[in-house]
Amino acid sequence: METRDRILAAARKAFGRKGLEGLSLRDIAEKVGITPMAIYRHYANKQAVVDALVLDALAEWSRRAQAVPRGDAPAWFERMGDAFLDFALEEPRRFEAAFLIHSNVARRYPDDFLAGRSPAGALYLDLLNRAKQQGRLGDAEPIEIMISIAGLSQGLVTLYRAGRIAGGEKQFRALFKRAMRRLIQSSFTEKSS
Repeated sequence: METRDRILAAARKAFGRKGLEGLSLRDIAEKVGITPMAIYRHYANKQAVVDALVLDALAEWSRRAQAVPRGDAPAWFERMGDAFLDFALEEPRRFEAAFLIHSNVARRYPDDFLAGRSPAGALYLDLLNRAKQQGRLGDAEPIEIMISIAGLSQGLVTLYRAGRIAGGEKQFRALFKRAMRRLIQSSFTEKSS
């Protein structure tokens, strides 16, 4: 494994244990077996390491999203919601890196998504654009539905992680599914004959 990859792996472990506050380049260098200054040969600064963590987490989310079997739009969105929730609850720090940490490499709505710079976003937009062409979205714009889905799903996960939603994980998963189902059902109209 190359030094750059070893640094990222050590950073991922440190971030996984203590979050952004626990991310110390000195500690990472020690874990990798290099001097702290040697990190700068591979990453310009701490923010560059954070950006690498963000890209790594986004790649993991994209991998999971691409593994969701395609199908009818509403059913696919429900399966994507399940995959998103699994990612958020199984790998909370990677979820945090992908969606909550400030980074210049993070995807930004709507430009990065419309430009196809998000593999997971491209899946959503492809299905929403096809639904729009079929007349199943009414006057709603696909990117706006996508932003609504992201806002609802990320918002609910953030509230749950902050202890702001009562009940355990089972109750939260049920609430998440109901809320997502309502949003998706309200976004799609019946096909015209």
